[in-house]
Amino acid sequence: MFLSTRARAVLVFTLFLLPLAAVAADKASPPPGGRGGLIKLDGQWRLELDRRDLGIPQRWFARELTGKVNLPGTLTAQGIGDDVTLQTEWTGSIIDRSWFTSPRYEKYRTPGNLKVPFWLQPTKYYAGAAWYQREIEIPPDWKGRHAVLFLERPHGQTHVWLDDREVASLYALGTPHEYEMGLIQPGRHSLTVRLDNRMVVDVGPNSHSVSDHTQGNWNGIVGRMELRSTPPIWIDDVQVYPSNDGSVRVSVALRKDEPLGDMVEVEVVIRDRSSGLQVARANKTVRVMDMIRDDSPGHRQLTVTGATCELVAKLNAPPRLWDEFSPALYVAEVHLVPQDPARADSAKTTFGFCELKTQGTQFVLNGHKAFFRGTLECCIFPRTGHPPVDVEEWKRIIGVCKAHGLNMIRFHSWCPPEAAFVAADEMGFYFQVECSSWANTTTGLGLGKPIDKWIYEEADRILRHYGNHPSFLLLLYGNEPGGKHQAFLGKWVEHYKAKDPRRLVAGGAGWPEIPANQFHVSPGPRVQAWGQGLKSRINARPPETRTDYRDYVAKRTVPVISHEIGQWCVYPNLEEIPKYTGYLKPRNFEIFRDFLDAAGMGKLAHDFLIASGKLQALCYKEEIESALRTPGMGGFQLLDLHDFPGQGTALVGVLDPFWEFKGYVTAEEYRRFCGPTVPLARLDKRVFTTDETLAADVEMAHFGPAPLKGAQATWRLVGDDGKAAAEGTLPARDVPIDNGTALGSIRIDLRDVPSPARYKLVVSLPAAKAENDWDVWVYPAKVQADPPAGVTVAIDLDEKALAALKDGGKVLLLVPPKLVKSKVALGFSSIFWNTAWTRGQAPHTLGILCDPKNPALAAFPTDSHSNWQWWYLVSRAGAMVLDEMPDGLAPIVRVIDDWFTARPLALALEVRCGGGSLLVCSIDLSGDLGDNPVARQLRASLLAYMGRPAFQPKVEVTVDQVRGMMTGPAAMRRLGARVAGVSSFEEGYEGDKAIDGDVSTMWHTRWTGDLPPFPHEIRIALDKPATIHGVRLTPRQDNNLNGTIKDYELYVSADGKNWDKPVAKGALSKDFSPKTVELSKPATGRYVRLVVLSGHATKGTWASLAELELDTSVEISTAEIIRLLERESIARIFTTHAQVILIGLSDGQVFFGTYKHAEAGKYASDPELSDVGNLVSHILARRPKDQVKGILIAGE
Repeated sequence: MFLSTRARAVLVFTLFLLPLAAVAADKASPPPGGRGGLIKLDGQWRLELDRRDLGIPQRWFARELTGKVNLPGTLTAQGIGDDVTLQTEWTGSIIDRSWFTSPRYEKYRTPGNLKVPFWLQPTKYYAGAAWYQREIEIPPDWKGRHAVLFLERPHGQTHVWLDDREVASLYALGTPHEYEMGLIQPGRHSLTVRLDNRMVVDVGPNSHSVSDHTQGNWNGIVGRMELRSTPPIWIDDVQVYPSNDGSVRVSVALRKDEPLGDMVEVEVVIRDRSSGLQVARANKTVRVMDMIRDDSPGHRQLTVTGATCELVAKLNAPPRLWDEFSPALYVAEVHLVPQDPARADSAKTTFGFCELKTQGTQFVLNGHKAFFRGTLECCIFPRTGHPPVDVEEWKRIIGVCKAHGLNMIRFHSWCPPEAAFVAADEMGFYFQVECSSWANTTTGLGLGKPIDKWIYEEADRILRHYGNHPSFLLLLYGNEPGGKHQAFLGKWVEHYKAKDPRRLVAGGAGWPEIPANQFHVSPGPRVQAWGQGLKSRINARPPETRTDYRDYVAKRTVPVISHEIGQWCVYPNLEEIPKYTGYLKPRNFEIFRDFLDAAGMGKLAHDFLIASGKLQALCYKEEIESALRTPGMGGFQLLDLHDFPGQGTALVGVLDPFWEFKGYVTAEEYRRFCGPTVPLARLDKRVFTTDETLAADVEMAHFGPAPLKGAQATWRLVGDDGKAAAEGTLPARDVPIDNGTALGSIRIDLRDVPSPARYKLVVSLPAAKAENDWDVWVYPAKVQADPPAGVTVAIDLDEKALAALKDGGKVLLLVPPKLVKSKVALGFSSIFWNTAWTRGQAPHTLGILCDPKNPALAAFPTDSHSNWQWWYLVSRAGAMVLDEMPDGLAPIVRVIDDWFTARPLALALEVRCGGGSLLVCSIDLSGDLGDNPVARQLRASLLAYMGRPAFQPKVEVTVDQVRGMMTGPAAMRRLGARVAGVSSFEEGYEGDKAIDGDVSTMWHTRWTGDLPPFPHEIRIALDKPATIHGVRLTPRQDNNLNGTIKDYELYVSADGKNWDKPVAKGALSKDFSPKTVELSKPATGRYVRLVVLSGHATKGTWASLAELELDTSVEISTAEIIRLLERESIARIFTTHAQVILIGLSDGQVFFGTYKHAEAGKYASDPELSDVGNLVSHILARRPKDQVKGILIAGE
């Protein structure tokens, strides 16, 4: 549109309307008026940067500036600004600040090689005031005409001077800036614009309208830059309110530069845009006369007059309706015919007949139910650093979205330029627009801050500029607000519901769910919630396709759009680096590439991308289908279809930031599960055995242009060879526009189905050209469990395993996951958002990578990447870190690590070790595995491979290298500790989680139902009495304060009944580091009781604990020490308050030295030996190295 809010006087209008004469529809239009011309302001401008904000007091507008810059454009794109340094003041939160301090990033903090990992890095950076100036020549024929300065997309606050006269200032982030310049005398003038890209109003530093996370906080002006001329009386605004009954209400705002009354005729002509034919017409005569003076500070006084009138035109035939399937458009032409024809003016705007309503919890568009399939657009444009202002680029982006089955874009905390709306109108695409704010972190709503008033002003501007576009369906304030947002947004929503009925209004994306909302955008209905980690549905529950959100939706009275679903990451596409040809550079990718190269895995980057991408696509498929399965659901909004380069680098798209293909899922494949018509199958599980029946209920989500009559679905169970193991046809059904339409059930007897094998259950609906599929696995009901001859199965490198290796034998070492020496949080899903922004939220991995043709996997059907059957394996596995392994070692099954840590990880590998052949697997494959046919089949495949001559590992490692990937039993287990009782627990967070040696698990008191009050307690029992010197308490490690302990008491008892007085009490600090509590006097007993009196959480009476370890003195026999030393050459156990170093010698003798508390031993501690390392060196210096069998460190 051509219209916008301007920095101008506030007007009060008085209308004098004369009777409207009946006018025939075919009456000729008056002669077209003219805008009187315009002056394009493109080209070279003068420039000065105002780093110290001296320009206004020093009157820079009154002198000639000295620098040069081209506009439209941005400073950074032209190499203007400051170098990026450690002191650069970015706009946006930085959660993980390790870049500033960690030695890992040291070389990226040095001048000349400075690279930040948070977001795309500009080549130059400038945040502050910049002054732009140029000369303009006003032609003689502009005399007596009104002038308007139009700047399409400045980034920040503009302040305008004409010559030395101040015009006005405006801070608008989502619309053009327009200035009423009044009557300008012909001749040469100086035009000066001061632009400040700092947050003049705090809209929230992470708002995508301003933040460095995405577009970058650039300084400049892009799009059209014009000085426009109009007659002295002109059309200021046109708003069109169409009704699907064919009537069109047109509101016309008139303005006048003269204090004299004037009679004008206003005519509206409606045309079908495709044919150009007139389809309706109306006119009205208006008197414009009231004078208003603007005396507000900082503004020049203007004498202006104005009026607003409304006209209603009725189409001569039923209107063609606008939607995603038929984007029919109309044009409203407005002609202004004053008494003096020379003063004629005209304007036009495009609109469509599109009525969006709600019916219960569903949207209804033009009388049909609608389901919004959306993705976010967070102002991510790495080639230019600013949003496109041309229609063709927006058509390309929208075309990509439509090709992937989407029908909506949510503009997260920003508003796009006019070109986006034009493209969406023409292509049939829906927009959710937000008022340029994510009012959180440093600001909030309803707190009396400037943003409260500004949000109303920004919304008014957005509606004025873009309100006629039929694509503009949904309006929100912005994203996830802070402050007293419920009361504030309740009033805000009611205001805009009344102001503009052409669209639906809600308060904020994410929250709040308030009664005023016409719809909710809520995070509740999605696969993984923020903070769930490994407790989410996709990680904690076996795969199925039955779950939906009907219970959630049923508790609401308006439609629900699921908020920011997905957020599933993929490995960085390092081949993408050359595509960044603008000033925004992927220095983060360069860092990640260096990390990968340093770990010796640089050649695997592409394989990591494809494997993790295939897993990412699986996760998104389940996300989308879960929403489509939900009866009454309003829609979903993905985060995201394309990558998000900021907030620590969130590679959550199947497309790159350029909206381009990454190589692992095509638009056609994506559209199978995401589109207007999608077949769905509800399966209770995806893994079967040959003595079972595969059962599936088939239904349809159909939101196409019309219902389907007599549609008939077919189904096939297809193997990887393309052959159908079973197939059938379901009864013909009428399919309405809705979801949850049952098509029938499938039952397949699997007794004669070849196994083990992966199959696809394919459901097709030819009438709608729709097809979808689901991977399922069929395994034999019985599998040979005994190892082949010559193969030893062990869970430890004990004497038997070592002897077998020494004799040249074969050993399958099944390392218990709890004994894998790594802190890798392994889950089935990909990484959620990214670990830098979520403070290390689990999982930390991006799936597996393997060669399906590896002979070790010959009897285990698999892809090269994680697929749903791997859930049954990785949920019971630990990732081995291969840092100490030879470079040439290629694991049978890799784990793809987080790009920030880039560790070589594995679940299975084969090596030569100890004279024999060793296959190490850290998946739980022990026991009978009767309830886990996937694990049973993998174990059978590994054993079968080891029984064949082909099992001949090539890479040689030592026993110590293998043991280096493992740890001994948890310290508390060595003490024979068990949990004797807890005051309460939540399911999945039982007391034994506090002594399992795993800080990623925890004991947590009950949080469902009635909350038990403080105090809470956990009681520990030992096998035999021990002297307790203290306790080490590790809080939960997910950066959540809920349940973290503040005030406590510690008790020790001989019998678990008589506790006497506390042996220690106090308050723990409010952080997540382990806390050591030392007793002033040692206490002896078999039972320990920790009582929690209060917590650090601001609300909730919970208690939680990741690990509880006792600092004890117990008697250790020489035999026990030697056994431990045979297990590990260097081991650590938590057994005594003193640090004790024990050296096992080859002759079987044991010597030990201590410090802190000198005890009996061959070597007493030297007072000068202040740490373990010095003591070890001291002892080793006194013994021949060939006599040293190993070192055992006992103590903390």
